[in-house]
Amino acid sequence: MLNNFFNAIFGFLIELNPLIGLLFISLILTLIISFSYKFLTDQKELKSQKDIIQKLQKEIKSLKDDPKKMMEKQKEIMDINLKMMKHNIKPMLITFIPLLIIFGWLKETYGPIGNLIFGMSWFWVYLISAILFSIIIRKVLKIY
Repeated sequence: MLNNFFNAIFGFLIELNPLIGLLFISLILTLIISFSYKFLTDQKELKSQKDIIQKLQKEIKSLKDDPKKMMEKQKEIMDINLKMMKHNIKPMLITFIPLLIIFGWLKETYGPIGNLIFGMSWFWVYLISAILFSIIIRKVLKIY
């Protein structure tokens, strides 16, 4: 369906070097996902919740002798994590369908190529590179 569109955009990179093409596609998709999270979530709220969780985790370490209080703190952390997940649902839903479409094209394009590097298929190369790019982008853009 959209194969011709994606081939027109990324085809030259894949023909030039499939690995570099996949890494570039991974970077572009990770940037799009990261920007969607940055601008579709309340970053100040997520940062404050993350700080509260870190504070509670430090308190838990000091409460090893009091399991009841420790469990209360862990429950607070779980409640905050639930709130953070609710914030992240909107960008996840917005990026999910386009990613499914692109992954269909990637599978069709890279499937016949086989292993790209160190015996890894396109999926594993994409996954590892996307995780690394995501860590870097989130640090640089301060996405929580």
